[in-house]
Amino acid sequence: MRKKVDERIRTLIENGVKTRHRSMFVIIGDKSRDQIVNLHYMLSKAVIKSRPTVLWCYKDKLELSSHKKKRAKQVKKLMQRGLLNPEKVDPFSLFVESGGLTYCLYKDSERILGNTFGMCILQDFEALTPNLLARTIETVEGGGLIVLLLRSLSSLTSLYTMVMDVHERFRTESHSEAAGRFNERFLLSLSLCKACVIMDDELNILPISSHIRSITPVPVKEDSEGLSEAERDLKNLKEQLSEDFPVGPLIKKCCTLDQEKLLLHSLMRFWIRHFVVSLAARGRGKSAALGLAVAGAIAAGYSNIFVTAPSPENLKTLFEFICKGFGALDYKEHIDYDVVKSTNPEFKKATVRINIYRQHRQTINMTCFCPI
Repeated sequence: MRKKVDERIRTLIENGVKTRHRSMFVIIGDKSRDQIVNLHYMLSKAVIKSRPTVLWCYKDKLELSSHKKKRAKQVKKLMQRGLLNPEKVDPFSLFVESGGLTYCLYKDSERILGNTFGMCILQDFEALTPNLLARTIETVEGGGLIVLLLRSLSSLTSLYTMVMDVHERFRTESHSEAAGRFNERFLLSLSLCKACVIMDDELNILPISSHIRSITPVPVKEDSEGLSEAERDLKNLKEQLSEDFPVGPLIKKCCTLDQEKLLLHSLMRFWIRHFVVSLAARGRGKSAALGLAVAGAIAAGYSNIFVTAPSPENLKTLFEFICKGFGALDYKEHIDYDVVKSTNPEFKKATVRINIYRQHRQTINMTCFCPI
């Protein structure tokens, strides 16, 4: 049976896309995973660019395996038990089969640092810690969605006393019980967050705070060309520097004014051989701007550039934007440069080195894995 979705949900997603702010949805219920498809569809409609990628984080077990053959066996067993109608197409199965999903265990969450996703799904609330929350949520791009899946609860206040996995570290013979202070503070902060909605597994919004009653579309100040003030400044700077090489082609790849400033500052410092330190919260575009700056440094004649990170997978965005920078500078892969992938199966063919031959022999190389 089809049901009309509350307009406030769609409005919140569209507001997040317009303002480039993340939106958070807490779904309570045993069938909460079925609503992920609907939220992803609404996000895809609101975002003009390609289909948003999805990061799915879990403790140790998925309801449907991330492995294609294992998933097919699980679907077959569900059909045999009568839990899945073979004549009816399951939207969630189609969503999983469509690709674009990255699965990650909470214990392996370090490998997703430096990556960017359009949507993040967090299941197994009892395994979460403040550090895990920050590490996973900050991989979501501006305008993306964070979805927290919870099992059926008689009351939200029952989460206050939920036994978390991390409590095992603090139990001793003299102190057998640990007070879950994080849970209460986390839920209270969610109730104060205007970009967060708590709902059941049928997308019925739960009225836990007054701001949920009136979620209205955000007005965006636009000029005659449909550009906001920040977008107008961004466009003007791109036009001013369009004739400068290599700055002009690279700056066209920037999405925000802050990225443009970082790129310009980095290139100026590279040429006078000074250090550049960039500080910002995760997900603000540091890796993208640095990748473009490295492409500019190669165009300026730097021979050897070394990059360090805990894992090659953390440098996915950096190397991606180095290649985009090369494309803007008319470098051709296999002619002007070659990309070398890791042969270690644990790193999933992550880029570890780029060899450039256009001017002279130049290298961008990942060196050691520095612990955080």
